[in-house]
Amino acid sequence: MSDTRKVLTRAAGGAAGAAVLGIGYASLIERNAFTLRETTMPVLEPGASTIRVLHISDLHMTPGQRLKQNWLRELDRLEPDLVVNTGDNLSHPKAVPAVVQALGGLLARPGLFVFGSNDYFAPVPKNPLKYFKKDHKRVLGDPLPWKDLRAAFTERGWLDVTHVRRELEVAGVRIASAGVDDPHLKRDRYDTVAGVPNPLADLRLGLTHSPEPRVLDQFAHDGYDLVLAGHTHGGQLCLPFYGAIVTNCNIDRSRVKGPSKWGAHTQLHVSAGIGTSPWAPARFCCRPEATLLTLIPAPPRKADSGTNHGASTSEAVVS
Repeated sequence: MSDTRKVLTRAAGGAAGAAVLGIGYASLIERNAFTLRETTMPVLEPGASTIRVLHISDLHMTPGQRLKQNWLRELDRLEPDLVVNTGDNLSHPKAVPAVVQALGGLLARPGLFVFGSNDYFAPVPKNPLKYFKKDHKRVLGDPLPWKDLRAAFTERGWLDVTHVRRELEVAGVRIASAGVDDPHLKRDRYDTVAGVPNPLADLRLGLTHSPEPRVLDQFAHDGYDLVLAGHTHGGQLCLPFYGAIVTNCNIDRSRVKGPSKWGAHTQLHVSAGIGTSPWAPARFCCRPEATLLTLIPAPPRKADSGTNHGASTSEAVVS
């Protein structure tokens, strides 16, 4: 064998070994390296009290995922004033008890929720190249027991804001909320909640599973202060120094996770999510996460300056 061929063979072997190690890390380690992200967002009316909102999304639960369930159960120790769940809780027809038990004490706290596609339909194997085509044909799996999950949430006091407006007071903060069904499946009907929310509220809060621009534009047009979404998994498989490769929706890569600004006065927060599809059980440079949002009064409005409008983010691990 020539020296050149030996070099090429060794290089190919090294690349293959690195790929195997990368896949092992992404599927066995990072996928289970659950992280709490903490972000401060100035979105409340001047003079309002500060509140803490726990944003969770994309659990993609199956019954045997003990590490994930135990980690979720510990989040109640954060004692949030409000819990917001932006969908895709299920990945298995028998996962409802696991979700309810994992959320544990969080279900006894004030909560709002909307559902995503994987609350309605089980995930199915997909060609990963389809994620690069934003308008690819959706393939739906078997129906999931979303009605049972909805009943479990609402019986414990969480409010379903799918295509309805709801007002509540949390820790002295008056919240006007509204949500839409999953835009990823084109189930959103914003006209059912359209219009200016209560101007007397301290926070005008919108919920959607997938952060589709057409929905975000409508929330922003009506004057919502903050919109919470999930769905993107933060890109799930990201590249160092580059970030997300795809977003799995029509939002741009710069907004695939975390806080950003949408329009002149609306803030957006996209959760990178806690789980993955069982058919793609890996994360790389994108740890599974929940976010504790500290909402504070916004400064007086002025000319648009900066994408994040003062939002600051940190990261911590809850073990």
